[in-house]
Amino acid sequence: MSMAREAYITGIGMSEVGVRLTRSPLGLTLDAVREAIADAGLTLDQIDGVATYPGKMSTFLGFSPVSSDDVIEILGLNTRWHIGAAEATAQLGAIAEAAMAVKAGLARHVLCFRTVYEAAALARPEEFPPMERRKDVSGNSQWVSPFGAFSAANWTAQFAMRHMKRYGLTREQLAQVALNDHANAARNPRAIVKKPLTMDEYMAARMISSPFCLYDCDRFTDASTVIIVSAGDALDEIKTTPIRIAASAGSVERYSWDQAEWASAYPTGRDLWKNTDYTAKDVDTVQFYDGFAFQPITWLEGLGFCDVGEGGKFLEGGKRIALDGELPMNTGGGQLGWGRLHGFGFAYESVVQLRGEGGERQIAGDPKVAVATSGGGPMAAALLLAKD
Repeated sequence: MSMAREAYITGIGMSEVGVRLTRSPLGLTLDAVREAIADAGLTLDQIDGVATYPGKMSTFLGFSPVSSDDVIEILGLNTRWHIGAAEATAQLGAIAEAAMAVKAGLARHVLCFRTVYEAAALARPEEFPPMERRKDVSGNSQWVSPFGAFSAANWTAQFAMRHMKRYGLTREQLAQVALNDHANAARNPRAIVKKPLTMDEYMAARMISSPFCLYDCDRFTDASTVIIVSAGDALDEIKTTPIRIAASAGSVERYSWDQAEWASAYPTGRDLWKNTDYTAKDVDTVQFYDGFAFQPITWLEGLGFCDVGEGGKFLEGGKRIALDGELPMNTGGGQLGWGRLHGFGFAYESVVQLRGEGGERQIAGDPKVAVATSGGGPMAAALLLAKD
């Protein structure tokens, strides 16, 4: 495929990342937009597409308080294409959809964003009403709520416990995800976590949903992340190093009783390599969704960096995934260290690393290929990013 028919990430931006911020969610979004626009060297007049996940959720504003329409209106954009919906292949699916749009000629520069305001919303329920408790349940809730599985921690913990029983995964191996995230976050000035985590601190933490302890779960965060996706024939309009979206994949599983045996990271991982000539051996860094510490294990196995059931052994001791290891993982701190940026932070950090702009957390050499993922439970999305 010629360069003109490719899609590239040409701009990245991020707002302040914090807990219980007072700046409005739309204000945070605009901060990230301005940074991404400046990074790419574009103007607002050149943006003709907008994409987000999951769109504005009036019943749960803290989770998703800003819509594509909000951004288009406040910025005065004239768009030819936009989208925002929860019925997609997880968070990074919005970026994959933007890539398809520019390849099809529907837009030239698409502004993709994800804004979260969950911590601040909890502190201000009068402005951001919590989800209403109902006597009846419908939709996906009917398959989980009657059994007390209200949180994704409950669902993911079941997959983790099966790995412990079937494959011998240990808590010490699982801990390496949190320890690695905290160590990398301490090198990232934008991260919430400011200091490394010890194994003793991890093992002493209270349990949340076995086998997950407090440090295995991300925390509510207030932030906005913006990724600009541009058409290959529009690269003469940008000033930064473009990062090609070499491939994407995603899948969604049912919540009902006819559930898949394996989390969505596994079929998504297999499909990613069907869409590219690259292989797992070509990857220089991985940015794996870690809303819970077990999820990177599913991505390691699903993408073929190790065999199914071998993820715990791959993590043993933490050296292989460390900043100076053979497969540096979550170099910005992931969601356990940087903050719950809800998937978009992994695309952002992949671009930072491939451009060589990581500063103290930059991996050595000249990284050229990265994998960024989001979700991995009942839904998953993956991007393969390359510096050509």
